[in-house]
Amino acid sequence: MATEPVKAPQDTDPTIGRLVADASRDISTLISKEIQLAKRELKVSVTNGGIGAALFAAAGFLLVLAVIMLSVSIAYFIHWAGLELWWCFLIVFGLYVVLAGLLAFVGIKKVKKVKAPERAIAQGREIPKALKGKA
Repeated sequence: MATEPVKAPQDTDPTIGRLVADASRDISTLISKEIQLAKRELKVSVTNGGIGAALFAAAGFLLVLAVIMLSVSIAYFIHWAGLELWWCFLIVFGLYVVLAGLLAFVGIKKVKKVKAPERAIAQGREIPKALKGKA
């Protein structure tokens, strides 16, 4: 088996230092471009998210106005049945107070069921032991 002789480096061949410098520059450029891309993507996402949040806020505001109009309509419907108008509005107000109380009661029961993530906390306490090799 014949082996080819090793060629001496030529002046046009890059040196190890130059190769390392080129690689560093290329990696730096790549990271910089990736960061720019991420910024552009986030800008589009944030813009869309902001517009979406504003539209949800507008929809919520219109829904509040609709509830007010519905309340007035219900009160006038009750008035049409023959009751004094102030009693009608008081009845609608009472219905909303009862509904708010019911929602608050259910909300309190749900909040009381919230617990700390016990398994995650226990596992987090094991990390220092694992890093020290005491698994």
